[in-house]
Amino acid sequence: MRLDNRRVPTARITQNVLSVSETGGEVVLFVHGNVSSAAFWRETLLALPDGYRPLAVDLRGFGDTDPAPVDATRGLRDYSDDVLALIDALALPGVHLVGWSMGGGVVLQALRDRPSAVRSVTLVNPVSPYGFGGTHGPDGALNHPDGVGGGAGAANPDFVKLLAAGDRSGDSPLSPRSVFRSTYVKAGAVFRDEDEDTFVESMLSTKIGEDHYPGDAVASEVWPGVAPGSRGVLNAIAPTHFRLDDLEAIDSRPPILWIRGEADVIISDTSMLDLAHLGALGVVPGSPGTPAQPMVTQTRTVLERYGNHSEVVLDCGHSPHIERPEEFRAALIDHLRRS
Repeated sequence: MRLDNRRVPTARITQNVLSVSETGGEVVLFVHGNVSSAAFWRETLLALPDGYRPLAVDLRGFGDTDPAPVDATRGLRDYSDDVLALIDALALPGVHLVGWSMGGGVVLQALRDRPSAVRSVTLVNPVSPYGFGGTHGPDGALNHPDGVGGGAGAANPDFVKLLAAGDRSGDSPLSPRSVFRSTYVKAGAVFRDEDEDTFVESMLSTKIGEDHYPGDAVASEVWPGVAPGSRGVLNAIAPTHFRLDDLEAIDSRPPILWIRGEADVIISDTSMLDLAHLGALGVVPGSPGTPAQPMVTQTRTVLERYGNHSEVVLDCGHSPHIERPEEFRAALIDHLRRS
């Protein structure tokens, strides 16, 4: 078997799809997270057993898919509508959707908007159903009406600068390679040089700018001084634009498997990328006591209302599919066979 890249024209944009040659069966469509691409799914695609047709898509502005701008006022719907358009273009029936990090929010939005297209969902350390930053409590209450604490202004400018420069070194703690080692995976995780290089190249495929990553930054008079804008990736997952607290309203609820790494520092009840939590730690000065966003608790609250779900916790960080590939695939395959 070999991996093939194919550019697929759809009713919205032309999307790059990674697939395994000479496979057929039930379609499993993998959706990557922020600052990455379909390349993070390569080994997972190759390891799926007979009877499944694995596909992984590059979202707009990542990998080799068209870099169409992101209207953040639609939340993640620019991405989820693209995924649904790809399903239509390839005439895919009853798709198993697998979404990692931001991709988890994308597949949940697709499920909410068109449940008839979805056979099952697997969430891999998904973004909270209430977005990233700017909320508190299990039901995602806004810290402030303008969504302060979320959006593109929360991005580290030095990381953005090094990402835009195509930095492949590990010289700076904020280079893409260093960020991969410190946040994408559990500290101390070891990969072959060629595999780590592939992941870094995937990160560097991210399109940079106000229409892409991180988006347009907006100032706020409320601590920590940044609020969501209307364009780009980080604003699309801001709590004022992305909110999925009514999944239980779907009449027919396909099964959801939630796989998470217990050492995840990105999606966590104490996320090291959440300005509120960093304020509590004193890293960001001037905090008025704004609580950290309980991201895992928020996801659990929404899924408990949804009902038809299960949870698997692995000893890893943000990327179970590359840190604990055998355990991840065992849980995924069991879920697919039961769905």
